Amino acid sequence: MIRLRRPATAAALTLAAVTAAVLGLPGPASAHVTINPREGTQGGYGRFALRVPNESDTASTVKVEVNLPENAPVGSVSTMPVPGWTVAVEKRKVDPPIEVHGSQLTEAVSKLTFTAPPNGGVKPGEFQEFPVSMGPLPQVDTMVFKVLQTYSDGNVSRWIEEPTPGAEEPENPAPVLKLVAASASPGASAPAAAKADDDDDDADSGAATAFGVAGLVAGLAGLALGGLAFARTRREPTAKS
Repeated sequence: MIRLRRPATAAALTLAAVTAAVLGLPGPASAHVTINPREGTQGGYGRFALRVPNESDTASTVKVEVNLPENAPVGSVSTMPVPGWTVAVEKRKVDPPIEVHGSQLTEAVSKLTFTAPPNGGVKPGEFQEFPVSMGPLPQVDTMVFKVLQTYSDGNVSRWIEEPTPGAEEPENPAPVLKLVAASASPGASAPAAAKADDDDDDADSGAATAFGVAGLVAGLAGLALGGLAFARTRREPTAKS
């Protein structure tokens, strides 16, 4: 009887794996730390949130350490208060200094450490967001934030693996912020287009007015000629029969 159950169990496991692959069911490895939104503008400012899900079934997340990339320093980094949590900000020297909006940047934030209150934290089945404001964003294509997630039982999840173009996502991926070059704002082109439309409308209106005036002049001229012709006719003697 045992020999008959083993193939059935294997078949069930195989069916579950195939079903998960076909339907795209998420597995435990998919619940990693991310940054949202995942795209920013080079040279601009933005509000981003580190989203930290709890992957443990028994322990709470009690500390989150966010390491900012050394190759992409940011002049200004500020955090939004998260109820119950404290944040420690570490800075580093930028050597050699880099120019940002006409001034020399000699110091940048290197690390943010969020710590939960006693008996608090992100419980199993929950997630927490840690909002930050950053800028001006550097002139690079991507910013990789390496994150350490500490649990109440002492375990640490290290989200530090950088992605490789063309390769599969690593097992413990670091949050990645994609940066795009600044382009003309859609709102900037709208007034220009509106002005062009206004200019066209003014031109059309001017043309219509000109045609209207010309028509009025022509009508008055015709009326005047008609009046002269009528008056001339009245002054001419009637021919005798």
